[in-house]
Amino acid sequence: MSTIQQTDVLIIGAGPSGSSAAALLRQKGYQVTIIEKQHFPRFSIGESLLPQSMVFLEEAGLLDTVRTHAEEYGFQFKNGAAFLKGSQRSFYDFTQKFSDGPGTTWQVRRANFDHILAQQTEKMGAEIRFGHEVIAVDVELKRPLLTVKTEQGEIYQIQAEFLLDASGFGRILPKFLDLESPSDFPVRRAVFTHIEDGILDDPEFDREKILITVHEKDPRAWYWLIPFADGRSSFGVVAEQDFFEKYGYDGSPDYDLEALQKRILADDESLSHVLRNAKHDTPVRTLVGYSADVKHLAALNYALLGNAGEFLDPVFSSGVTIALKSSSLAVPLVDQVLQGQTVDWLEQYEKPLRKGIQVFRAYVESWYTGEFQDVVFSQHQDEKIRRMIASLLAGYAWDTTNPIHRNAKQRLSTLAEYCREDLQTDSVKHAT
Repeated sequence: MSTIQQTDVLIIGAGPSGSSAAALLRQKGYQVTIIEKQHFPRFSIGESLLPQSMVFLEEAGLLDTVRTHAEEYGFQFKNGAAFLKGSQRSFYDFTQKFSDGPGTTWQVRRANFDHILAQQTEKMGAEIRFGHEVIAVDVELKRPLLTVKTEQGEIYQIQAEFLLDASGFGRILPKFLDLESPSDFPVRRAVFTHIEDGILDDPEFDREKILITVHEKDPRAWYWLIPFADGRSSFGVVAEQDFFEKYGYDGSPDYDLEALQKRILADDESLSHVLRNAKHDTPVRTLVGYSADVKHLAALNYALLGNAGEFLDPVFSSGVTIALKSSSLAVPLVDQVLQGQTVDWLEQYEKPLRKGIQVFRAYVESWYTGEFQDVVFSQHQDEKIRRMIASLLAGYAWDTTNPIHRNAKQRLSTLAEYCREDLQTDSVKHAT
């Protein structure tokens, strides 16, 4: 093996958290090397961004490149979220929110989105080594050391002052360092694809909003429909495994996932009507057991970013926002480390990051218990409450001025009870 290579900061993974962290570090003048196993562009889900993400992209100097390429790649302007359950419809306009900050964003093909972020990061001076795989990690040394294998089978070592894991679902450091901690979320499966949606002049469908549909027969299951600007959409269904077993799917790798997805869609009359002209022309994929957690998010010479640390659930599209927020929080601390200063990673990084994640967690949990669904479909929401909820749905989970941020789980439960009481009152009035 040749001489150990050197750099200031090593990053594993060139997705949004890796690219944004590299861009922020380049702003400070550090040498940055990213090790990325795949080649870009590559398929990824998580296409519906949240407005809070725009703040972090701008901070990293990456927002202009997204604006520049939005039309070219069919990025769809997004201003909110719509919900559907049988005959019930609801929506939230993110421009009508409690928190300060952007109220609009895009729905993007992640293959293109991630690629242009990585390309811009390279233009800023970061080195990205595509097709290189991390095969060993040593963080016992003061300067962490990676052993890397190229596609040609060559093996080399590279060392840095600090290591950031932005490997997403690859979760490199959690696996190598035994940091995995079981998520307390039930094991869920997503079955997803891209379709030609065929939605033309439907007055009840808004391409500027993600559509989340609750399965009429099993409220634990839901569908996402994320429109792009060129007549195509990302389409998926999420549920626990027993739900899919009712449709005959046991998880076998050779199962016809397209037929499965079509059967599940046909079982929901309202969404089937929306997608009555859709063409399923792309292979259907599945991902199971994606919720994850770790024992800790950082130590003296490394930190975990985004999904490499914790992933909750796709229902409210929080993944990219958490990834970008983690980079925004971590990079100033990495800078302090490289300047010889002491950093308390628990107090300065992990606790602040997890505060927002816990808010996301509260309404993800509340969604699956049905409480947040009751809130979403309630017709009797105070306008102030709607604005607070719109802020959370727009990704502003770290806004401590939002009253619903504090004790989010309890407040959502109380709000759900209020909405249910109003629904019962209306039912009684209607009956009499």
